[in-house]
Amino acid sequence: MIFRPALRADVPAIVGLLADDPIGAGRETVTEEVDAAYWQAFDALDGDPRNTVIVADLDGEIVGTMQLILIPSLTRRGAQRLEIEGVRVAAGHRGAGLGRRMIGWAVDEARASGCALVQLTTDKRRADARRFYESLGFEATHDGMKLAL
Repeated sequence: MIFRPALRADVPAIVGLLADDPIGAGRETVTEEVDAAYWQAFDALDGDPRNTVIVADLDGEIVGTMQLILIPSLTRRGAQRLEIEGVRVAAGHRGAGLGRRMIGWAVDEARASGCALVQLTTDKRRADARRFYESLGFEATHDGMKLAL
């Protein structure tokens, strides 16, 4: 298993992972041909040095993904933070420790980048995900809010 930056060729597998649960299935568009919006989003992320889409590659099969976003800030005395977004593990690999390895790797990357904080959000409907993140030491210290546009 290796963790590496995603390649453009990985986009179909990533989109499949994002849609592979009841919540994601309602938000993502999975068809035989990947929607142009995903290609445009990947190209924008790929060109941004503060954004990295990571894949967990097991012998050429994409079995996990997450996006890492470095955020500079004036708060906390100008501390940089890492936001972890879009964490997914392939259904056949859930429960085997891959998610734990992915988040541990991301936290190590945050430390290596000089971040003072790692943050993430999880949908309130994902009770198992919340328990998982809490088991890794994350604390629910804030209430997140969103405005759909």
